[in-house]
Amino acid sequence: MNTSANPSSPAKKRLMAAVASVALAAAIGAGAIASGTAPVLAEAVRVESVQAPGFADVVEKVSPAVVSVRVKSRIEPATDNPGSLFGFDQGLENLPDGHPLKRFFREFRGDGQGPRAERGPGQGPRAERGPDRRQERRGGRERMRPSSQGSGFFISEDGFLVTNHHVVKDGAELTVVMDNGDELDAKLIGSDERTDLAVLKVDDARKFTYVKFADDSKVRVGDWVVAVGNPFGLGGTVTAGIVSARGRDIGAGPYDDFIQIDAAVNRGNSGGPAFNLNGEVVGINTAIFSPSGGNVGIAFAIPASTASDVVSKLMSGGSIERGWLGVQIQPVTSEIADSVGLDKTKGVLVTEAQADSPAKAAGLVAGDVILSVDGKEVSSPRELARLIANYAPGKVAKVETWRDGKAQTFDVKLGTLPGATQQAALDQTPEIESGSIESFGLTVTRADDGKGLVVTDVAPDSDAAERGIQSGDVILSVNSKEVTSAADIEAAVQDAAKAGRKAVLFQVQRDQTSRFVALPVAQG
Repeated sequence: MNTSANPSSPAKKRLMAAVASVALAAAIGAGAIASGTAPVLAEAVRVESVQAPGFADVVEKVSPAVVSVRVKSRIEPATDNPGSLFGFDQGLENLPDGHPLKRFFREFRGDGQGPRAERGPGQGPRAERGPDRRQERRGGRERMRPSSQGSGFFISEDGFLVTNHHVVKDGAELTVVMDNGDELDAKLIGSDERTDLAVLKVDDARKFTYVKFADDSKVRVGDWVVAVGNPFGLGGTVTAGIVSARGRDIGAGPYDDFIQIDAAVNRGNSGGPAFNLNGEVVGINTAIFSPSGGNVGIAFAIPASTASDVVSKLMSGGSIERGWLGVQIQPVTSEIADSVGLDKTKGVLVTEAQADSPAKAAGLVAGDVILSVDGKEVSSPRELARLIANYAPGKVAKVETWRDGKAQTFDVKLGTLPGATQQAALDQTPEIESGSIESFGLTVTRADDGKGLVVTDVAPDSDAAERGIQSGDVILSVNSKEVTSAADIEAAVQDAAKAGRKAVLFQVQRDQTSRFVALPVAQG
């Protein structure tokens, strides 16, 4: 049988399909050529994303309000001889004219009697010295020299501006350099060393672009900040970062409450603002942590709330008067809290009510735990210092304390923070009495002045040694009761044990400073 004639044979079907495919391809190709179109190609890769927020709009608005601050200090020469080199060439006039030392100094100082090197064209840059770079007053021979530079920012359109106290400290002449290059003289209105803030004033007819302080209570860790300032004298430099932490205590002063940021801050940024994205000042750049002296991403700014309060007082009066309570304090540990009967760790412990202080006059004593001031809870010594400092002298504050297992409130009329602390005179008592408190590993003897017990020996493996008590320390009281003998200590320990306390509170004095140490009753 002839299979090729069979239309339904598999071979014939395959042949017809191949012919149809070729014909279709030819038709498509012909159509493409006829229409003049090119083959369609795949599109390049493109990713749609949300753009990160930029800072250009903020910087454009706030930059005119930020200035560089240049400070000149007054210096007095060591000699009245205008050509003297630090006084080393005094008496040269007595040397022969041909003496090499006399010729050397004449040539070195360039007094017209010898050659002097000058920097000519092509020898590199030279700082231009204008007429205000150095001032001299014949007779007294007063001279000015640049001593420091920093940053600042306007807070009013009539020329008030803020910077750091340490930038303008001891400055005899102050100059601010604006964003457009204008240089204007400024005068110091007032400064506060404790918060490192200063207010300057520029007298000029123009209206200045100024910025305002933010509500820093709304600032959160992770928020964007933009720092604008004058690092290394470069002027108009912008850096950005985030808020890294709040409430930093860096040991700069009694009111430390810094905002930590990671925006690049270097020398010369001091006094400059850190802005939020609304162009408000959340902090004033003041310090950096840096082993090398350069930026490592850890900078500290004075919070806007602190700055705003201090600045307003400086603008109105030129000085800051703070309330004074007059106590030495320390934190309350869990052991201390247990030893005085507190249910949790809170408040601050009074180690001493200073002589002639408002606290002493109101009845506060060592061993009191200050819980609150005018209803505001106190959680740390730093917080108490800030609370009291915010009051004006003469203000009557209600100080709530914990004493003898219960809360008591004292009305304290605050005084003015003094410059120095007074010390009480010691009464002399010749009687000497020794004893030992074996339960704590202590050997004591009565103090020469009759106030407290002097530690003469501490067992190396004792609880007292572990908590830092040393020979020479003076035990003033135990559980707020004065002690003059070892028997007094034992009695206080027994009372604590009967009350179910796990620790007793020793008031220990060393180098005229007292502190409290909690020692466990269970092992005592």
